Amino acid sequence: MCKYRVPAAVTAALFLWVGTASASDLPMPEGEVVLTVSGNIATANDGDRALFDLSMLQGMGATRISTSTIWTDGVQSFTGVPLYILLEELGVTGGTLRATAINDYTVEIPVTDVGETFPIIAYLRNSEVMSIRDKGPLWIVYPYDLSPEYRTETSYAQSIWQLDRIEVVE
Repeated sequence: MCKYRVPAAVTAALFLWVGTASASDLPMPEGEVVLTVSGNIATANDGDRALFDLSMLQGMGATRISTSTIWTDGVQSFTGVPLYILLEELGVTGGTLRATAINDYTVEIPVTDVGETFPIIAYLRNSEVMSIRDKGPLWIVYPYDLSPEYRTETSYAQSIWQLDRIEVVE
């Protein structure tokens, strides 16, 4: 048996502090926010949302895909963070991603459809930052040339460009 009693107020304060610390593990963006993630996430940096600038996404590790697309001419090189890594960083374990573009176009991606490598949230195309006029700043991309499983209506529909927000819903 413990000799010391910890007052309930101290215990409550400790739990509150631990909860706050885990919610603020994600740093605040220093540059322009290019992606906002909300909903059922465990880690945030702005209330109940996670805000990311380009350098934060680049800091999560880069994957490069060289593939043709049905929207571009010839093989393109895309560099970005695997969507799986972003979800892992935010503590997302299930549900559906409601991905929305700047013009409010929205697609839904079940978390169960997200592989450990693909798709990526591309932030570079042919080693260049993508402008809004050129489907940027972010584009969900699959390696369409790699396998027929990526050349499906589902994969094409989930390949949203001008992505600027994701809501994780049940």
